[in-house]
Amino acid sequence: MQNNIFSGLFIGQNLVTLKEVDSTNTFLKNLVSNSKPLPEGTVIMAEDQYAGRGQQQNRWFTEAGKNLSFSILLKPTFLLLNDQFALTQAISLGVAKALSHVTDKGIKIKWPNDIYFNNRKLGGILIENMVQGAQIKHSIIGIGLNINQEQFPDYLPNATSLKQILHKDYDLKALLSEICGHIEACYLQLKAGKASELNQDYLSYLFGLNETRNFRSNGTLFSGTITGVSPLGLLKIKTGQAENEYNLKEVEFLIN
Repeated sequence: MQNNIFSGLFIGQNLVTLKEVDSTNTFLKNLVSNSKPLPEGTVIMAEDQYAGRGQQQNRWFTEAGKNLSFSILLKPTFLLLNDQFALTQAISLGVAKALSHVTDKGIKIKWPNDIYFNNRKLGGILIENMVQGAQIKHSIIGIGLNINQEQFPDYLPNATSLKQILHKDYDLKALLSEICGHIEACYLQLKAGKASELNQDYLSYLFGLNETRNFRSNGTLFSGTITGVSPLGLLKIKTGQAENEYNLKEVEFLIN
């Protein structure tokens, strides 16, 4: 546990920095399972994460020492299970707002919680909720963001970084503090019962909202317009006069 520059109420006040780890989410889950209770807002940051995970078991590639790979422990016991997508919105919104302060414009949230700059992927979020009965006991929030990396492997043609966008290097700890501060503000807004306001903010950042885009579902290509997201986190897409809702496994964006 280390002294740090975090100015928020609780997120980042207990910071653990690791030289190397397979996955900060896995490390934090093991800490939660095997140690005395950890304070809410504990952050695990890795200089090198060699087996990071994304949505649907995707691998997350990161160059050692150049990017942000971290996990946050939250305890949203105030949330009903059916409302857990509101947590996804709060976290992704916090990240998007922090990065918007850096880039000025262009930051978007690609449903459900990828972070984009225009049409290119800047980072991703993986939320793992531990449920007890009808309650979320705690949530482990894994966040990976491309910051100072300049080259990406050929199998990630859509990736970008702050360095590629703005042509300067960033202090990772200072940026982490900024991001955690915005996440904390959105999380406290959620805790205060302002989910509808968060939803409106989330939609203002939503990639492709009210635009005609190409998608694939069950092997079929189609064009449609994203009209919003349901309270359960399903993506709403309108094709012609019909509006359908899709979960993460049912639809794929086709980004040029």
